[in-house]
Amino acid sequence: MDETTQLKLPLLQASQAQKHVTVNAALMRLDGLAQLRLQSATTTTPPGVVEDGECWFVPSGSVNAWAGQSGQIAIGDNGGWAFVDPQVGWRAWIIDTATDALWGGTAWQPPLMAASPHGAASKMQILEFDHSITAGPSDTTAAQVPANSMVFAVSARVITEITGTLTAWTFGINGSESQFGSGLGLGQGSYCTGLLGSPTTWYSASPLKLSAVGGDFAGGAIRVAAHYYTIDLPSL
Repeated sequence: MDETTQLKLPLLQASQAQKHVTVNAALMRLDGLAQLRLQSATTTTPPGVVEDGECWFVPSGSVNAWAGQSGQIAIGDNGGWAFVDPQVGWRAWIIDTATDALWGGTAWQPPLMAASPHGAASKMQILEFDHSITAGPSDTTAAQVPANSMVFAVSARVITEITGTLTAWTFGINGSESQFGSGLGLGQGSYCTGLLGSPTTWYSASPLKLSAVGGDFAGGAIRVAAHYYTIDLPSL
């Protein structure tokens, strides 16, 4: 046996020379994988400067030193890279998206509320994005809440003062313009909790709609977080 089963740490061999090389390699790998933090799970180009101990997930289509290593974790090691296959059930904090994730065997997934032996799963998720408001009586977000989502709330925060001739605004969707809030403030820091009394299931992907009250929008920006529940079906 040349390495450990779970973390693939190299093992010392009998009468091995330069034992410190193997020990140091094992410690570097252990330091990277214990309390795993991935710099990114989507970046396809290695960083120009390799930081020892820094971990990245290598997605499909990666290039340069990561070419041919898709699906593995790249650990910065003495100016180069050591590659390790993640095991089903490993958890990681993904730094560039500030999300917790679980390795399901083919992809990093949001943490599961519950799961079955055949892949059925319950997930509580958040879609967060910033939206710049365009001039006019109403505005629709480019980002959409995914289809087949049970929406519990859509919250928002004004991050750049909303300007124009309006006195307030409402937040919702087409046909239900104030579903998540009405009489909302314009100043930076104003907010919308958007909590629904009864969760609503959307079977089609839907954008969100801002409507001006008492005038028109001229500009501004909000940060939006859609809080929703989804399921995965069991496999065959």
